[in-house]
Amino acid sequence: MSSPTLRVAVIDDWQSVAEDAADWSPLSSFAQVDFLPDYPAPTSVLAERLQPYDVICAMRERTRFDRLLLSRLPRLKLLSTSGMRNAAIDLPAAAQSGICVCGTESGQFAAAELTWALIMALTRNLAAEAADVRAGGWQIGLGDGLHGKTLGILGLGKIGQKIAGYGRAFGMRLMAWSPNLTEELAARHGVEYVSRQALFRRADIISVHLVLSERSRGIIDAASLALLKPTAYFVNTSRGPLVDEDALLTLLRERRIAGAALDVFDTEPLPAGHPFRTLDNVLATPHIGYVTREDFQRFYGQMVENILAWHAGRPMRVIAP
Repeated sequence: MSSPTLRVAVIDDWQSVAEDAADWSPLSSFAQVDFLPDYPAPTSVLAERLQPYDVICAMRERTRFDRLLLSRLPRLKLLSTSGMRNAAIDLPAAAQSGICVCGTESGQFAAAELTWALIMALTRNLAAEAADVRAGGWQIGLGDGLHGKTLGILGLGKIGQKIAGYGRAFGMRLMAWSPNLTEELAARHGVEYVSRQALFRRADIISVHLVLSERSRGIIDAASLALLKPTAYFVNTSRGPLVDEDALLTLLRERRIAGAALDVFDTEPLPAGHPFRTLDNVLATPHIGYVTREDFQRFYGQMVENILAWHAGRPMRVIAP
C-alpha cells in the first residue's frame, strides 16, 4: 500500500475541535492530515511550520497569508478557508503563485445570536452578577431594560437585519446607518435611516455590523464615539479595526459611556495585559461570533469537499482575486 502523496495542515484550530467536527477519512487514500492548534506567529515561524504542506485549511482571518508568507510556501497548491471572503489572504499573490483558494458557506445566525446575547448580558450586568453569586454574594447592582430604548445599527446587511428583528421583538426603537445604506432600504426593514452623527448621538445601544475594508477601517472614530450618551452601550461583533481602539479605551476608562461588549479586537488573540481584559465596564469574549458546533461542522465538512474536488481536478467554491 502506497503512502499518502499529499500533506494537509488544518491550522487555526485553537480549540482542537477540527478533527472531530468533520469526517476526514475520505482523504486518507491520498493525503496525510495534520491538525495544528497553534496561534498565529511571525512570518518566519509560520513559514517553517507550514513549508511541508501542499494543502492548508485555515479559519477566516486568524492567520495572515500575505505575499511574503505565500512566497515561502513553495509546496502550497490549495488554501481552503472558512467563509467565501477572507481579508487575511492576499488573493492576487496566491493566484500568481498558482495557489487555488477555496471557501465554504458561512452560518446565517451564529454572529447575530451572539450579538444579542452580549447586548442582554451587558445591559443586565450578567457577568458581574453571576460572578458575585459564585463568590457568595447576592445582587450587586441595577441592570437596564431594553423595551422602549433606541438601538443604533451600524450596517444593515444580513446580520444587521437580524439584529433589527431581535430589537423589534424586544420593543426597541430602531435606527441604522452605513456608507451604502439608503432611506428606502432602511424603510424596507422597518428601520429609521439616520446620519452617522444622529445614530451615535441618539442611540442607547450601538451594535456594529460593517464589513472591514480599507474604506471602513477606523470608520468609528474618536469624533463619533464622543457623541455617545453617558448611558449608552457599545457592542462590536464585527471587526476590531473598524473602531479607533484608543478612543474607545479612553471613553471606558473615563466612564463616559455605560459600557462595551466586544468580541473582536485590533490584535487577536487579545494580548495578556490588554485593558479590555480588566476594565470592569467591558464584557470581552474571544471572537466567538461564528464559533458554534453547527458552523464548525459546516466549515470543516466543506473543506474536506474542497480538497476532494480539487484533487479530482474540479475545484469548487473558488474565491477569485
